[in-house]
Amino acid sequence: MANMTLVKTPMPEQDPKVRARNFKEVALGYTPEQAIEEANRCLGCKNPKCVEGCPVNVRIPEFIKKVQEGDFKAAYEIITSTNALPALSGRVCPQESQCEAKCVRGIKGESVAIGRLERFVADWYRENVNAMPEKTPSNGIKVAVVGSGPAGMTAASDLAKKGYAVTMFEALHTAGGVLVYGIPEFRLPKAIVANEITKLEAQGVVVMTNMVIGRVLTIDELFEMGYKAVFVGSGAGLPMFMNIPGESLKGVMSANEYLTRTNLMKAYDENYDTPIIKSKSVAVVGGGNVAMDAARCAMRLGAENVYVVYRRGEAEMPARLEEKHHAKEEGIEFKTLCNPIEIVGDENGRVCGMKCIRMELGEPDASGRRRPIEVPDSEFMLDVDTVIMSLGTSPNPLIRSTTPGLETNRKGCLIVNENEMTTRDGVFAGGDAVTGAATVILAMGAGKKGAAAIDAYLQK
Repeated sequence: MANMTLVKTPMPEQDPKVRARNFKEVALGYTPEQAIEEANRCLGCKNPKCVEGCPVNVRIPEFIKKVQEGDFKAAYEIITSTNALPALSGRVCPQESQCEAKCVRGIKGESVAIGRLERFVADWYRENVNAMPEKTPSNGIKVAVVGSGPAGMTAASDLAKKGYAVTMFEALHTAGGVLVYGIPEFRLPKAIVANEITKLEAQGVVVMTNMVIGRVLTIDELFEMGYKAVFVGSGAGLPMFMNIPGESLKGVMSANEYLTRTNLMKAYDENYDTPIIKSKSVAVVGGGNVAMDAARCAMRLGAENVYVVYRRGEAEMPARLEEKHHAKEEGIEFKTLCNPIEIVGDENGRVCGMKCIRMELGEPDASGRRRPIEVPDSEFMLDVDTVIMSLGTSPNPLIRSTTPGLETNRKGCLIVNENEMTTRDGVFAGGDAVTGAATVILAMGAGKKGAAAIDAYLQK
């Protein structure tokens, strides 16, 4: 029976005061009964716009229909026919601006909670079935995948399903890319990522860590080793800074470094000897999801005061609404329409404050967003001992600089054609290495497209 309730079935969560001091997952997930209740809100549209809003074209009404029937295994099989990583996308994908934004239930109420249902199905399958995929007989053609993040994992999985002998090269000591070094445990438990890597290996994908392509091996050397095509999904891990006075002080770092120490190197766990600053008051500069992650990690690592400093208003923040909401619940203070102009240090060269200036929004800039303008004589000091810069990232130039014929745009992103091929024959690319920092699901879509393009290229 259809559930015509105008609001989503609430997601069970840890209490904000409790979770703000631990790294356990915030959202606890639906029970089977809650999942079926929410699935019954879906109208099963004959012309489902939600599918058009999904970068990997998950067959949304079909999998939700199976959830309505309580056939969660069939629901999982439907999802994974187009999406290799539903436990990941169900947690970190911005559904509110993609599939759920197209849901007709959102016209007169809240959309169907597609992301929550996808997560439920993936979690149910992992906890109750978790069958490893069967290995497709090999066609003997070797393909290299550079990077083990969402683009690389998706490309590797799709290529392995087609019978290619895939090797996935990861620069760090653990596979998973941004999913393990960037996204905190409380949003994406690392055991889930590890399970997905195990599934890739079951498909026959060889995973090689500590392999910095461009240093240990070049793209040219991969071809010399017999690889017939290369997919570059190396992400965008080079952090940006403001170039203001005081950025070289002790206590200033990029969000990338802070999150890598916290997540990949488990600085929050006393069983790991990972050095990280124990801060009293932290300022995170930026307004995206990475800024929210860094701010929420700082709170969990013991900071008494955590500020998110952003030069535009809260409405202009690119972070997901859910992430902003969770951050506020946990006690993080938003300093919007503010911008740092100097980081102040003490006699020991450590951060002891940050001078900011208030901003107002002027006319729209080239991006269509209203340009922030400084308000004269509005400077003020923020009492902090740590400053984390979360201003965006760009692709590392290592692969570009060691691969002749590989062209990039002015932002250092690889240039690809409509088939994901770069300016170098046989080298394909996708995800943040091409677009700059974007979402996990868009990277997955690029990996899917890249795998199809490689297959077409090699089957000529």
